[in-house]
Amino acid sequence: MNARTVRIDAHQHFWQIARGDYGWLTPDLKPLYRDFLPADLQPLLNEHSIDGTVLIQAAPSVAETTFMLELAERAPFIKGVVGWVDMDAPDAPSRIKDMSKREKLVGLRPMIQDIQQDNWMLRDNIANALIAMRDTELTFDALILPRHLPHLRTLVSRHPDLKVIIDHGSKPDIKDQLISRWAEDMAAIARDSNAWCKLSGLVTEASANWSAEDLKPYVDHLLETFGPDRLIWGSDWPVCTLASEYGRWVETTEILLANLSGEDLDKIWRRNAIEAYGLAT
Repeated sequence: MNARTVRIDAHQHFWQIARGDYGWLTPDLKPLYRDFLPADLQPLLNEHSIDGTVLIQAAPSVAETTFMLELAERAPFIKGVVGWVDMDAPDAPSRIKDMSKREKLVGLRPMIQDIQQDNWMLRDNIANALIAMRDTELTFDALILPRHLPHLRTLVSRHPDLKVIIDHGSKPDIKDQLISRWAEDMAAIARDSNAWCKLSGLVTEASANWSAEDLKPYVDHLLETFGPDRLIWGSDWPVCTLASEYGRWVETTEILLANLSGEDLDKIWRRNAIEAYGLAT
């Protein structure tokens, strides 16, 4: 891509360890166990011609959502924030309605991959929260694993007007080259719904010595099923640094998408994020 082409990173995180609500973030994750804030990301955005980002929650707390919205007020490159709310709470619909009024809040993300019940998203009380998200035009970011895909397929059939974005291609098992069942389930969701899918988070699902060729069958399948109209690029920074520097993932994406037209590239790198999240440009 031309260095002047506008891009959006639709999946990145910030955190401040002392805040204390990142249960998954422990000292054994040494590369990540420090603060990551806008000043850390800005040079990478400048280097790779990325003009804006979507900041994604990393803790199951409203306090962290408030923290992210405060960061977004001070960092103009943050175009949208995907936060968190307790969707199990009886008053979740009213909370969602109130939260939707916050400037730059564009979606909500329950941390489904960490929830014990695989079919949690199909519970009756969760449906009320999903309806509130639909009515307030907030996205439902699905942080899921391949085993959740049959349940997500049911969810999107029950809520066809809910804006659903599948994070990280649902984290396929690239390391062990498991693809068949994942491919079938992703194809079914792509065919039967209007869901988007993020082209992000794949490098941390691959082996330590991964190459673009390792990712290619999975990316090709997402291109075939969701197509350039419904794929959204994201870095998953700084989590991606467990397996890749920011620039390497950008360059790998360019290699994997090299056969696409300029118009299709613009959709994946920018336009789809704007449409899915309703970002101000």
